[in-house]
Amino acid sequence: MVTQYKCSNCGDNMVYDTISGALKCHSCGREDNIEQMARQHNLDDSLDGMNKEDKEAALKSFNKDYSDPFNEDEPSSHSTFVEDEVAEYNCNNCGANIITDKQTTATKCSFCGAAVVLSDRLTGNLAPSYVIPFMISKSQAQEAFKKWCKKGLLTPNDFRVADRIKDITGLYVPFWLFDLNGKGEVKATCTRVRTYTRGDWIYTETKYYHVYRKVDLNYKRIPCDASKKMDDKMMDRLEPYSYARLNSFEMPYLAGYIAEKYDFTDQELLPRVKTRANSYIDSYIRSTITGYSSVQINSKNINIRNRKADYTLLPVWLVCYDYNQAEHNFVMNGQTGKIIGRPPISRAKIATWLLGISGLSFLLLRLITFFLGGDFLW
Repeated sequence: MVTQYKCSNCGDNMVYDTISGALKCHSCGREDNIEQMARQHNLDDSLDGMNKEDKEAALKSFNKDYSDPFNEDEPSSHSTFVEDEVAEYNCNNCGANIITDKQTTATKCSFCGAAVVLSDRLTGNLAPSYVIPFMISKSQAQEAFKKWCKKGLLTPNDFRVADRIKDITGLYVPFWLFDLNGKGEVKATCTRVRTYTRGDWIYTETKYYHVYRKVDLNYKRIPCDASKKMDDKMMDRLEPYSYARLNSFEMPYLAGYIAEKYDFTDQELLPRVKTRANSYIDSYIRSTITGYSSVQINSKNINIRNRKADYTLLPVWLVCYDYNQAEHNFVMNGQTGKIIGRPPISRAKIATWLLGISGLSFLLLRLITFFLGGDFLW
């Protein structure tokens, strides 16, 4: 099923606006609050089939101020995606066929450009739990990328101009946010070495200590991307994301952007996340064993278990730059603006830089020799 958001004022297509955080019509300027839309949708569903008296009572209860006394995340509930899902849809705007990859959940009609959300791929157990909306618009992303290019001291001058941006695409990348617990114990042998002098003798004193640490650590919302198309190392380097803007998922956030479903389940990614959490635990344990000359870990028995994982969509700008008859791809954090990628390097600038370093070293050596009054053959 195709879902498109139409403006109630003029009938034009509405898209998610990064500045206001609402659905916006760029024709007449109307804005609709997404959270209010979701509450109204839930209310309409609950009122369906009620008699008049029950509807009035429900409306009164709905309009009262309400604060949830609980502040705990719900456990994840999801199912895997089957291989033979329907991948052809029709645009509600112009009627054109929309052919998509089976993992696509939001896109644009290639004929009329209307924002399209494939809502049947985002409902029930297939729906994400959370989403971090885009905080950086397409124009802001383009300007930020141009500034980033100009900072490359060793990149070619014609690359630094950043006038060959082929495309900038806003993509919601599927992630799993893991809550993990690490519990166990560590035993180590540590030493403290002291050297002192008495008379003509130099003494070295070594004291040995048996160190024991028992840990019970909780890590919340460790992100791990679940897309085959995205490079894992690049996605890891895009972190961190601020979870202050982690919202409960609503489909209108995707309007105007491309979004994909996960390729890997949380169970498939769990070994990778456990390895990452293990490095966090090692770092923490090391930070508690300080003041010693040496530390030797004798035994470590840490059990890392998965407490829950939430399917989440995180914003990423994909930048395709056409340079020297080749495409260079970069990614930008759609919330913070952090850019990751490997720009081309100018060999001429590297050679100039190395010559400059060599010349400076040569000059420093001459100055040192001169001030020390030594003899040196040049």
